[in-house]
Amino acid sequence: MTSTEIGRREFMGLAVGAFVVAAVPLARRRPAGVVRRSVPVMGTIAQFAVVDRDPLHAHAAIDAAVAELRWVERTMTRFTDTSDVGRANRLAMRDAVAVTPETAYVAAEGLRWADALDGRYDPAVGAVCVLWDVKHRHEPPPDDRVAELAGRRFHRAVELGTRGGGHVLRYHDDGARLDLGSVAKGYGVDRAVAALRRHGVAKAVVVAGGDLYALGTAPDDAPWTIGIQSPTDERALAGTLRLADRAVATSGTYRQFFRYRGRRYHHIMDPATARPRATAMQSLSIVADSVMRADAATTALFGMSEPEIVRELARNLPGAQLARII
Repeated sequence: MTSTEIGRREFMGLAVGAFVVAAVPLARRRPAGVVRRSVPVMGTIAQFAVVDRDPLHAHAAIDAAVAELRWVERTMTRFTDTSDVGRANRLAMRDAVAVTPETAYVAAEGLRWADALDGRYDPAVGAVCVLWDVKHRHEPPPDDRVAELAGRRFHRAVELGTRGGGHVLRYHDDGARLDLGSVAKGYGVDRAVAALRRHGVAKAVVVAGGDLYALGTAPDDAPWTIGIQSPTDERALAGTLRLADRAVATSGTYRQFFRYRGRRYHHIMDPATARPRATAMQSLSIVADSVMRADAATTALFGMSEPEIVRELARNLPGAQLARII
């Protein structure tokens, strides 16, 4: 479906990041029993649409889901010194740093993709992300500093192990810095959905930026209709998906970037060059059984050709589907 075939007006007021969500396909009325909430967390706005005729019950479930997102943020962000990742990035060159089982699990997923793609994607290029700081920079960093970090395959220097029955991280390259942003947000959404399920919610959508999970079905018992945001026109959709108990993640270069001397520098880094990945791709969406896995795959495979993406999904994420390339 092209962006001209369907507009955002057919969709309900759950729109954030890469997605908008239809309430009842092409319905003219607001669906009954849909409780919505928006919460700032993990550097974006998380939005919830919970189908429940008891608003108090729905909000209690959403409270639990938000608590999961905030816990993942506190535990895995690289922006504080007290998180698992922050402590590892400060101390893991000197000695093994104890981390939660959850951090070890998320880091292992990122490192699995790095190994599978021989370092084309690398969750340990946090130093590269800090150097470019696309959110705040207005010009590229000095070439000599970029060259120092290029092609160093930092993922090979990250050791995940155990000590005394717990999980530990150890670095073996002083340039290695974990940045789990391409995996942890998706993991947070997975945990939020699990919290909704524990509270008896059977139908809901959770969206956090480019990460979405469609729990159960929409209010009309059909799959949820998910609109993928056009990267070139915020008023239009690039296409739609029909999802029930499935995740979709979108990575793109069209939101986080700066321009310098006519050139656009985005936030998806190429470990080989320590620069933004050179690609004409603007957006990549992948459907999978979990948001974490879809999230990791979209970043890891961003910039590849369609045949390459399909091949790598078959090898490394069986059951996942390439949803859309723009």
